[in-house]
Amino acid sequence: MAASRRRHATPRGIGRMGRQAVPRPRVIMALVLLLGLVVTMLLDGYLRAEVGNDQRVRSEASAKTVPDEVLEGGPILSFPGGTARTQSVPDKTIVLTFDDGPDPEWSGKVLDILDENDVPGTFFLVGSMISRYPGTVRRMVDEGNEVGIHTFTHVDLSYQSEARVKREIAQSQLALAGAAGITTTLFRAPYSSKTEAIDDYSWPVYERLGAMGYTSVFIDTDSEDWQQPGVSKIVEWATPKDGEGASVLFHDAGGDRSETLAALPRYIKKMKAKGYTFTTVSGAQRQGASTAVGEKAGPAPAGTAGGDPEQAAHREADTASLWEGRALLAAVAVAEWSVPGLAAVLAVVGVTVLARFGMMLVLARRHHRQRNRRGFSWGPEVTEPVSVIVPAFNEKECIAGTLNSLAVSTHPIEILVVDDGSTDGTAEIAESLGLPNVRVIRQENAGKSAALNNGVRQARYDIVVMMDGDTVFEPDTVHRLVQPFADPEVGAVAGNAKVGNRSTLIGAWQHIEYVMGFNLDRRMYDLLRCMPTIPGAVGAFSRRAVIEVGGMSEDTLAEDTDITIALHRAGRRVVYAEHARAWTEAPSSLGQLWRQRYRWSYGTMQALWKHRRSVTDRGPSGRFGRVGMPLVVLFQIVTPLFAPLIDVFTLYAMVFVDFRASLLAWLAVLAVQLFCAAYAFRLDREKYRYLLMLPLQQLAYWQLMYLVLIHSCVTAATGGRLRWQKLKRTGEVGSSRVGAS
Repeated sequence: MAASRRRHATPRGIGRMGRQAVPRPRVIMALVLLLGLVVTMLLDGYLRAEVGNDQRVRSEASAKTVPDEVLEGGPILSFPGGTARTQSVPDKTIVLTFDDGPDPEWSGKVLDILDENDVPGTFFLVGSMISRYPGTVRRMVDEGNEVGIHTFTHVDLSYQSEARVKREIAQSQLALAGAAGITTTLFRAPYSSKTEAIDDYSWPVYERLGAMGYTSVFIDTDSEDWQQPGVSKIVEWATPKDGEGASVLFHDAGGDRSETLAALPRYIKKMKAKGYTFTTVSGAQRQGASTAVGEKAGPAPAGTAGGDPEQAAHREADTASLWEGRALLAAVAVAEWSVPGLAAVLAVVGVTVLARFGMMLVLARRHHRQRNRRGFSWGPEVTEPVSVIVPAFNEKECIAGTLNSLAVSTHPIEILVVDDGSTDGTAEIAESLGLPNVRVIRQENAGKSAALNNGVRQARYDIVVMMDGDTVFEPDTVHRLVQPFADPEVGAVAGNAKVGNRSTLIGAWQHIEYVMGFNLDRRMYDLLRCMPTIPGAVGAFSRRAVIEVGGMSEDTLAEDTDITIALHRAGRRVVYAEHARAWTEAPSSLGQLWRQRYRWSYGTMQALWKHRRSVTDRGPSGRFGRVGMPLVVLFQIVTPLFAPLIDVFTLYAMVFVDFRASLLAWLAVLAVQLFCAAYAFRLDREKYRYLLMLPLQQLAYWQLMYLVLIHSCVTAATGGRLRWQKLKRTGEVGSSRVGAS
């Protein structure tokens, strides 16, 4: 790309880089956005029991520490005054209890049945489900039903630490406060049944909850509707012995509850016909007999559950809990909407990326066959001399190698070295070489675009070749580069830029990117007649065409993209010459790479914005606007922006969902990329050994490129000013053997 710097600031909307490779505020903003996504995904996974959910369920264990009065007592367990007390449901009374809700489909239908039959229910709710469906909870409370806690993530609390138990309860209470403005004293442990099933592991949990003021509710009769045994069986299994009261278990969530919905009206009708009444847990507490440890059964002590049953279990949430609960529900709503939405978007992006790979392969193969078939010719051989323009600013390390490579060109050329105010003796070095047909043009530092325009004005020939001061041409590069000009429609030609300093890890990564990304893309864009960029390292132009579109513009930081789009809009054809190779020095450090790609990506955005009206134009300009511009925006901006999200989702799925399936999916995508890269290397006749770096490139290199693009987008959104960047050169490419790979 560019080899010089700007003396003046660029237009508003470009971020200031200064001496820092990465401006901290904008990078922090990008990282905060990424962190926000991660937190949102974790919250969504937690709500869906994918994150932090312990699936272990305790099998039967001894109950030596559990008092016999509890094991043999009623289904309602409380600890008034620190003493365990159980209560039974009064005779001829049914407490209808429901577990695992709320559910957006089934819970509402259960409520409809209860309302139609004028029967109250007691619903033990999972906190994560409360957070997701607060409206259903509000309806439960408003219609006079009772609600209790069934933990936040439906875990077996006998496996959990005391801190985890408290957290499960507290989070559920916050969700309940946010949903209905209340808290509750009722609790039912997941996987619990009758009091006789309490063991030495679960008993300490109930004791701790009792000390916190909670009443644990068990069952007398289980409908076992979760097994879906049929309506008749559900009704039969839920029916207690004649005359006995019972706490009966149904489910309003957790699967297909159609049989429950069919059985529930029949069950209610049957029990009413037998003379049974229905009440809530609080109603049963107020009416039922109780047994304390060391006491005989007797009536419930005064004050245990006195007053209105609803008030006994439900309490108005305090202001702090109310607002914390509402904040939790808001966060859940964001997660519920954003995560599935992003997943759908990323699925589309993934399909788009794979479609792009397929399109690149098909069109690249066609391009290679078309341009390399026997007898192919652009027209009569182009033999007239051309002007080679070399803009240079402080290129003392590279300028000699660049000019020496041009000196052995097989095509007649004149060389114009436009020294853009160098302070390191670049012009003097160029002159001291004593090479024929070399002119050194000195100007005050004005930027690369000004240097190129100066060279175009002083060029003697109709075809001008532009290259960077750190680039080395092969002897036949110029000749191969200018042959397409035999076709009068051609206004510019892109050459094949190669990374010369590929011996380092960073260099090898860029080498893969150049061969696979840039050059494979150019073959595709060539056939589609919408190539967006002629590389600054190696490109040829019709001098007349450049002058007609106003020369190299200083409006953007990507003057090469700007001029290419301008030529398309003027009706000129831009093509790719795959055999016109040039060896360029790629950035050798992460800081330099960041600066270069930051300028490239933002400059591309500027150029696209500058030429945005081409979308509605007619003729050649409209063709690029409606074909080339959408492809560039989609493949160079939109899909790379979503790439980090795909990586985050993949990592999330590996850790919390299905490691094997997620890993296989990632490896499948990597295999597709490897295949594309291998084909690109084959077309360019490159050695395959560099592809060993491809997996590591996916894990490290592309993450940096994604951050660069995000940084550029954040800069565009926040505004600022960006100065031209001069990369530090080593001259390694010019001093090495040209063409070594």
